[in-house]
Amino acid sequence: MAAAETTRIVLACRRSPQETDEQFITRRDECIGLCEAAGAAVVAVFQQTRSSIDGAWYLGSGKISEMARYIEEHEVELAVFDGELSPGQVRNLEHHLGCRVLDRTQLILDIFALRAKSREGRLQVEIAQLQYLLPRLTGRGAEMSRLGGGIGTRGPGETKLEMDRRRIRQRIQHLRQALAHVRAHRETARRQRAKSVPVVALVGYTNAGKSTVMRRWLTDCGGTSVEAGNDRLFDTLDPLARRVQVGSTGQAVLLDTVGFVQNLPHLLVESFRATLEEVLAADLVVHVVDGTAATLQRMETTYQVLSEIGALDKPIITLFNKMDAVGETPPPDTRAMASLYGSATTGEGMQALYDAVARHLGMESVQVTVRGNAHAVLSGWLHPYGRVTNVHIGGDATVEATVVMERRRIVELMAATETMTGVEIDAVIRTPEGVVADDGGREERLRDW
Repeated sequence: MAAAETTRIVLACRRSPQETDEQFITRRDECIGLCEAAGAAVVAVFQQTRSSIDGAWYLGSGKISEMARYIEEHEVELAVFDGELSPGQVRNLEHHLGCRVLDRTQLILDIFALRAKSREGRLQVEIAQLQYLLPRLTGRGAEMSRLGGGIGTRGPGETKLEMDRRRIRQRIQHLRQALAHVRAHRETARRQRAKSVPVVALVGYTNAGKSTVMRRWLTDCGGTSVEAGNDRLFDTLDPLARRVQVGSTGQAVLLDTVGFVQNLPHLLVESFRATLEEVLAADLVVHVVDGTAATLQRMETTYQVLSEIGALDKPIITLFNKMDAVGETPPPDTRAMASLYGSATTGEGMQALYDAVARHLGMESVQVTVRGNAHAVLSGWLHPYGRVTNVHIGGDATVEATVVMERRRIVELMAATETMTGVEIDAVIRTPEGVVADDGGREERLRDW
């Protein structure tokens, strides 16, 4: 079977006079990456420095005429603009350029439609597409009857271009009801998961390496691996949850989430709120940053989205990823509890991440000595808290049991010993460092842990 022909695209970018060369190049390259993620090839980039957007053409009429000549000479199929276009601008541009025209929002929607695999993801994408289409029904003219395939025509737009506003609103309402059912099921699963193990959410800019971090973690702890991430924008759309080992005795759920992008369309944030709210249920957030990219700008984008969904109060550890390809070490993230540096591809620095997660979740391994009479200590009640590694019976019939457990469960163990006669916690020792953390009275121990 012959491979599908790649769509040829020209990209139009407006540069603000206040924008630095670095900022513009980063934004332009990101637009090119979005086009490539949609399965197209950018054959030319037209850019113009303007303090404001032209109300009719987006760019100046001279630049649009230059684009039109290039499109005709090179038989280009699609023009993509790096901002949001009004229906009137789309109509004017398609008439003058003689090809289909998409704006940045519609391009991102197309990528999401291409990537969505789960029912929840498809519902969310369709809602976003219909919300985008609704105010643009007027002014499309002959395009209302267009049917086809390719970039910008995937999803509900293929069969619903002739819908009137009433039918689209009804469809959106129906989809939201279906999404509410999916959301209720997800909330039930989330509550069940929270009862058993803590949740660590991977968040960050698209293509920062979140999927590769998950794959490395699963590989390092001997679990079932996941498919390696691809070097492309929005490679992961549907959230993926896997159990991973944390510390020497504990487990956590590692959650890979949809990546963010600068100026992520608001309707996508709203439609994907159910998915993004997985972060709200997490006990810890690992912010994965591409160390090779413009980190400050991308980090701010991530924090902006976290703020929109109300997740800024979560404890955050920042991992600067891809450090094997970085010449200069980025400055630490001042908004995070800890900043770490490593490479999920090579594994460098990943153990520091595992240790930091264990420490902040209270899941690093500690050794607890429980002393008491034989019947109380050896009745089996210690087993749910950890692994009993040693039992010593003294001359006075007092039994000492050594339990290796997660630090976060010490308070539960102490509360349990309060109700038992003749049983006390004799010592708490951090392992494997062997530092005696406490050997004093019960009140001091409870405060320390």
